[in-house]
Amino acid sequence: MEKILGRLIGEDISLKLLLSSHLAKVKADRSQIEQVLLNLAVNARDAMPQGGKLVIETADVTLDETAARHRPYLVPGQYVLLRVTDTGCGMDAALQSRIFEPFFTTKGKGKGTGLGLATVYGVIKQSGGYILVESEVGYGSTFEIYLPRVEEDLEVPSEGQRLARLGQDHRTILLVEDERSLRKLTMSTLREIGYSVYEAQDALEALDIAKRTETAIDLLLTDVIMPGMSGRSLADTLSVQRPEMRVLYMSGYTDGEIAPHGVLEAGTSILRKPFTRDQLMRQVDEAFSGIAVGHDA
Repeated sequence: MEKILGRLIGEDISLKLLLSSHLAKVKADRSQIEQVLLNLAVNARDAMPQGGKLVIETADVTLDETAARHRPYLVPGQYVLLRVTDTGCGMDAALQSRIFEPFFTTKGKGKGTGLGLATVYGVIKQSGGYILVESEVGYGSTFEIYLPRVEEDLEVPSEGQRLARLGQDHRTILLVEDERSLRKLTMSTLREIGYSVYEAQDALEALDIAKRTETAIDLLLTDVIMPGMSGRSLADTLSVQRPEMRVLYMSGYTDGEIAPHGVLEAGTSILRKPFTRDQLMRQVDEAFSGIAVGHDA
């Protein structure tokens, strides 16, 4: 994920990887662990608006009774450690005590998803692991994730057939996203799979692209809340011109914030940000497998 994370955090933040070459195995879903890394990277980026350093480490660790005593709730044993450290603004004790609460956010209304750490916490607990945080205001934050080692045989799901099926149709996607780093990353991923992609930073640019494009636009992949026209309004406008076009929305906002935009109706698909490569592939695939547009499904 080095390339993905580098694009996500931007050029002002240096990414350093300190990865063990011989890690033990853990029992976890690859896509979910990628989601954990994406969430932590987004939080680190937001905590370093003037730039900084993001360090990701992995190592096999053994915690005895003494070591576990300094880590509340952690059972002694053998683990794989994933440590994510940033040099950002840091958090005080009061904030640290609440960051894993569902729906808790440090951002004001209309400013995005906040920390999103309840999702991270849930993923780690599902794998039988632990997540701890150490932070100090002005000195950054460190998240330590301990996943128990397992000795089971490795299970590797095959994606070859799905990749081939996704890319073989040469379908065209109109991608509309106002955050440049996410737009470029998503566009690159879709093109690697085999899609043709037009990119737009807002609805007005998307409408202009659609007006100048004579070829079919098979899928509109659009953010919900954008400056000017919303993603739903854009989809409604383009659907009149291109009734066979399918629509997949993206959003990093809560359901309460996007509900007024009319995208929570039955049959409407939403790709939650930040998303992994697998999640993007799966939901794009599902959008093409479903019915056109999907507003009235």
